[in-house]
Amino acid sequence: MSIIKSIIDNDFYKFTMQFGVTKLYPDVKARYKFINRGKHEFPQGFAAELQKEINAMASLALTKDEKDFFTINCPYLSPAYLDFLQGYRYDPAEVKITQNGTDVEVHVEGYWYRTILWEVPILCLISEVFYKLTNAERIPNNEITKRTSDKVDLYNCLGVTVAEFGTRRRHSYEVQDIVVKELTNHKGKSFVGTSNVHFAHKYGVKPIGTHAHEWFMFHGARYGFKIANSISLDRWVKVYYGDLGIALTDTYTSDVFFGQFDKKLSKLFDGVRHDSGDPIEFGEKTIAHYEKMGINPLFKTIIFSDGLNSEKVEMITKAFKGRIGLSFGIGTDLTNDTNLRPMNIVMKLTEISSIDIKWTGVVKLSDEKNKHTGTPRMIALAKEMLDLDDIPAHDAPEND
Repeated sequence: MSIIKSIIDNDFYKFTMQFGVTKLYPDVKARYKFINRGKHEFPQGFAAELQKEINAMASLALTKDEKDFFTINCPYLSPAYLDFLQGYRYDPAEVKITQNGTDVEVHVEGYWYRTILWEVPILCLISEVFYKLTNAERIPNNEITKRTSDKVDLYNCLGVTVAEFGTRRRHSYEVQDIVVKELTNHKGKSFVGTSNVHFAHKYGVKPIGTHAHEWFMFHGARYGFKIANSISLDRWVKVYYGDLGIALTDTYTSDVFFGQFDKKLSKLFDGVRHDSGDPIEFGEKTIAHYEKMGINPLFKTIIFSDGLNSEKVEMITKAFKGRIGLSFGIGTDLTNDTNLRPMNIVMKLTEISSIDIKWTGVVKLSDEKNKHTGTPRMIALAKEMLDLDDIPAHDAPEND
């Protein structure tokens, strides 16, 4: 049996961005690259096993029941898009996998509206296949349930809302299934949904997500770094007319973001998402920004989503509860808390092209220097344009 059994076993923001791309940028092509941040050593035969799983995904198709789930729960996704998604099929020819010793490379290339769905499934497949081929033994299912239960008890006690964000680095499909089942069945009001559309459908909970860094990275490469944040958000509004109103802040550092997050956008968007850098510093910065705009921070929300665990959630809650709306997207600590080393892996958009532009590198300037992506040349150009000379120039060698 193949690992990925549903075309919607993917993060929700991949579908929301895909809708935006089909509507606004149907002629754009994209390239993605797998980045092994954790320097994991892959066993012999890994690439062949991964290729087998990728090939099996070609048979996946949106079912009528899944389409109905989108129609009922996501009315902002147009009927035309859902018809398109019903006809969509993964094309394994878009994915190139090579292995040299213990090193594995994965590249994806094709039209953006098609290739945008590959990232998350490839990452969770890499994780599950790795544990399988290395014969890594995790804790039993009942212990996973207990750990999840204990965490939800704490979140209920803290009075905060939590969503499960762990698809891309889950231990396995089975573990994520156990976790979401326990989150759904657990008493209390903390659990509000999951980023995984398949599990949202399976357990009748809300799919959670808006957009990812690649939305901003594309606009920076296509239209210029100085207007990347504002044009990305304006185009998002053009697609969703106020729905899905949480803005990602750190594609070109949060300082640059808040400089471009003007009063109109600050009022229009429901809140912001934190994904890198110090969460306390970010929270204070966000509150100060809203107050500067004459907006009551209690009417807005921060979704914290950067490497969270129970201790971090408790620390952030104590710092900001009663000062601004709070919510948390928790990934690896829920879906890969198995007594094994979680994989530190990502897959990033690296280049885009269109009818009128040749292949152009994209850049992400995170609030953490070791999370930057892009070639040193493109990073240097982005820093110069954004007056960010204090950021080291060579912190992203993976895309050289």
